[in-house]
Amino acid sequence: MKNKKKYLLLFFVLGFLSLSVIGYTQKDTLENDARNNTEASIEIDHSVEQVVEQADKDAEEMKTDKSVLLQMNKKEGFSIVNWLRGILGVLVLVGISFVFSTNRRAINWGVVGKGLIFQLLLAIGVLYVPFIEATFDFVGKAFVLILDFTQAGTLFLFKSFATGNIELALQNFVVMILPTIIFFSALTSLLFYLNIIQYIVFGLAWVMTKFMKLSGAESLSVAGNIFLGQTESPLMIKAYLEKMNKSEILLVMMGGMATLAGGVLAVYISFLGGDDPVQRMLFAKHLLTASVMAAPGAVVVSKILVPQTEPINSDVIIPREEVGKNVLDAISNGTTEGLKLAVNVAAMLLVFIAFIAMFNYVAKSIGGWLDLNAWVADVSDGKYKDVSLQFILGYVFAPIMWLIGVDGQDITLVGRLLGEKIIMTEFIGYVSLAELKDANAFADPKSIIMATYMLCGFANFASIGIQIGGIGSLAPGKRVLLSKFGMRALLGGTIASLLSATIVGALMG
Repeated sequence: MKNKKKYLLLFFVLGFLSLSVIGYTQKDTLENDARNNTEASIEIDHSVEQVVEQADKDAEEMKTDKSVLLQMNKKEGFSIVNWLRGILGVLVLVGISFVFSTNRRAINWGVVGKGLIFQLLLAIGVLYVPFIEATFDFVGKAFVLILDFTQAGTLFLFKSFATGNIELALQNFVVMILPTIIFFSALTSLLFYLNIIQYIVFGLAWVMTKFMKLSGAESLSVAGNIFLGQTESPLMIKAYLEKMNKSEILLVMMGGMATLAGGVLAVYISFLGGDDPVQRMLFAKHLLTASVMAAPGAVVVSKILVPQTEPINSDVIIPREEVGKNVLDAISNGTTEGLKLAVNVAAMLLVFIAFIAMFNYVAKSIGGWLDLNAWVADVSDGKYKDVSLQFILGYVFAPIMWLIGVDGQDITLVGRLLGEKIIMTEFIGYVSLAELKDANAFADPKSIIMATYMLCGFANFASIGIQIGGIGSLAPGKRVLLSKFGMRALLGGTIASLLSATIVGALMG
């Protein structure tokens, strides 16, 4: 009991310090603004030739590769203020989880602390440790190569439609994006048949079992979710599902909500990187890191929401699942599953984008009738022209975005992306992020990277139904519990992704 009080006291002290430093920083910012205004007035006396010369130079810089904007000097950007603001964000997210906990007295704060340290060390490694950064770069190159391999097949089938231009690629979504899902599904099936994925998953699961005191089955599921989808990963533990307790079941659900499958991971690299090899590598590294960081993040939040109070089995045993009779059969089965997923994604996007258009039409009409559209444009400084779903979501989630460290000028844009992810899917969120990035809508390039981490995961309302149907078919006796935990898993998966974004944002400065 004393230890719990110490942890809570520590949280409140750190939170108070964070708020104090942020308040002090805002005061400094006002003073700096005043000094800047004085300096600006002095600069007016410069010659017209210098002004024109500078304008031409700025125009040339805007034409340069946008990847330069994203290659931030991470070490110079790091500061104690950013770090304390990150601590504030973590405290808020942990506090939200604590409020919704089913048994606050049973929370194992040691496991929570280890999970957060795991996420922190991983982020530091990717951003600052050359060996780890090189490792993730290497894996990122593999994903970029997969995109190139897919394009070879795409060009053969759709040569007259295919293009490397990102804008046209988004317009010709069926031609340029969906084939990636199909090919990656076939490749994953092949790697699964060759037991390569199983060995990697076993290693990650063993580390989590020993380090974070998880059961073997739930650690296997969470580790598998880094590579597999939210209904494919539970197949590895289907023999254990019926015997799992409440805490284990929630973690299985949250692991699926907080991470991304490999197939869509490659698609998002294509979205955000376009045909620029530098940006492709940058986003491949960050998307892969986001999915890996989400695993311990899911553990942290899950064990706060529903603490582990029952005995567990720590044995890590991967059953041999047959994905095909031979190599060709495995590739064929993976291709078929990928085609189903690609068609499902296309249909889902068609419907959701149509619903957004319908909602915005009605909202704009009502806004015009109530004379709100001009007010919206004024309040948002022109970022939004009318009352729309994007405007509403942006301002609803803006406070959370500020708390986790997003630049104040970008909080409504990033808040909008979070709302689109939860209400619709992360697919819609990444499409919007790509469009906003290409339009140079963000004031701070770091907001793009934080949004990349925040959108990672399948935490949306549709996933609740997918998990009830998918996991419920493997364990019919747990269907009622799956339904009961649906909203809790959605909340936890969202918080897990926000934790990753907060930690990375604090380290990037």
